[in-house]
Amino acid sequence: MYYTGFADEAAPDIDGQIRATKELGWKYIEARSIDGTNLTMVDDKKFDEVVAKLEEAGIKINCFGSGIANWSQKITEPPDPSYEEMKRAIPRMKRLDVKMIRIMSFAIPDEVLDVDWSKETIKRIKTIVKMAEDAGVLCVHENCSGWGSLSWEHTLRLLEGVNSPALKLVYDTGNPLFHPDVRGEKPYKMQDPWEFYIHVKEYVVYIHIKDGYVREDGKHVCTFPGEGNGKVREILTDLFASGYDGGISIEPHMAVVYHDPSVKSEAEARYKNYIEYGKRIEKLVSEIKGSLEKEDKK
Repeated sequence: MYYTGFADEAAPDIDGQIRATKELGWKYIEARSIDGTNLTMVDDKKFDEVVAKLEEAGIKINCFGSGIANWSQKITEPPDPSYEEMKRAIPRMKRLDVKMIRIMSFAIPDEVLDVDWSKETIKRIKTIVKMAEDAGVLCVHENCSGWGSLSWEHTLRLLEGVNSPALKLVYDTGNPLFHPDVRGEKPYKMQDPWEFYIHVKEYVVYIHIKDGYVREDGKHVCTFPGEGNGKVREILTDLFASGYDGGISIEPHMAVVYHDPSVKSEAEARYKNYIEYGKRIEKLVSEIKGSLEKEDKK
């Protein structure tokens, strides 16, 4: 097992991201943005600089947090930007010896939510995953904004439709709290983190820690791990009891919400929040593993 995280929540630049990772005593970063641009899309000069700094620091990238088919890529628009990003990502993954790339499954605008997008989504994701399969890398689909995350049933339909060993899941513990379960008739209920997890867990190869709750006024609030309604403790307990030994990636979302440019905070507050979040997930994991060891000895 290893720890990693979206270190762009600690600092926008690679130097700050490396500093935060080393302060936590971790060896990995899940790469997303460098100075506001996704690592896949930075120019070659910037990419070379990032590679050199990572090598000098002894820090590795465990996964590319790409923008492929993400919340900004709508199903009603051409998929070409996502295809091009995948093509661009693969040689960079090879250079950094990265085996995983995070994807989503194209955002469905509210006005067309009642349209069946299954065939179009599966066709597009098949194209992306085929590139990964040919390159010997793994796409991990995140339960976030996208057709494949409208419910746990949509996730299973996506996996079945694509039918490739190069497509598995990264499970975000917090996202179900903030997304509707788009099944049945409106008004849709909100997703349940535990229900979603239990139905897809056999395909989960990577865990993404986020926690929070929805206030009575509808505002989304993110919390430290285990302090919200994301069932973080329960999900991690079940994962470890099942033998999970993969990565644990953090995305605090407390000091900065990555895809909401209106939410800003002071640089040091961001940095300190990331460090504190990392320490708290380590403490929570230690408690869970300790409890499981005690149970085994009974």
